Amino acid sequence: MELNEKNFISELTRVFGLNGLSSYLDKERCEKFYRLTVRMLEENEKYNLTAIKEPEQIILNHYADCVMMAKKLTRGASVIDIGCGAGFPTLPLAIVRDDLRILAVDSTAKRINYVKESAELLGLSNVSVRVMRAEEGGRDGELRERFDYATARAVAQMRILCELCLPFVRVGGELVAMKGKSAEYELKDARRAIATLGGGEVKIESVVLTDGASEELTHPLISVKKKQKTPSAYPRAFAQISKKPL
Repeated sequence: MELNEKNFISELTRVFGLNGLSSYLDKERCEKFYRLTVRMLEENEKYNLTAIKEPEQIILNHYADCVMMAKKLTRGASVIDIGCGAGFPTLPLAIVRDDLRILAVDSTAKRINYVKESAELLGLSNVSVRVMRAEEGGRDGELRERFDYATARAVAQMRILCELCLPFVRVGGELVAMKGKSAEYELKDARRAIATLGGGEVKIESVVLTDGASEELTHPLISVKKKQKTPSAYPRAFAQISKKPL
């Protein structure tokens, strides 16, 4: 597909409609997704933000995929996106849910600068950013157990991800992890970590997205409810987390 605004918005509207996401779009949001795509592909020439470069695939694999998470987040919630990378799910969520307050976190300044500048370009006042390692931020009194949700997309295996994310989540909040095909196997290995870190009920659901033609995207979405406070010993230094996962 040639990347012009008319073609892009037509495809965006079609794919969101096929996947039950039409309610998240209006004229202004469509325009913001288009402008984000133009910027992402331009910046991708300078440094690698995404391996997905075709507009049709960006719409399905990045935008629709991230917006599916919007259904799970309560109105006015505070969200911390751990390892936000090129801004997924931060930027799509911020476009379709201006009621959310999202803090995008990544250890790489280049990526955080890209997310910050993209949010400013699109007028997304509900996004803030921080260059930070998650295991260090989890010990910060201003951030620890202050968020309704922690989100993560393709960051780490579940037992490692839980130690990086659950310390940020308040009791009663949730970790929502976008995972790949090994999700159920990872979840079995993470049961001890979840219990140790204050997690409780776990739900796993299969998200299926289609472009109505040749492509279908399936991935599990894992939700971990925060049942009690995370013990002060966690998170550990990353060398410990990676060498001896819970």
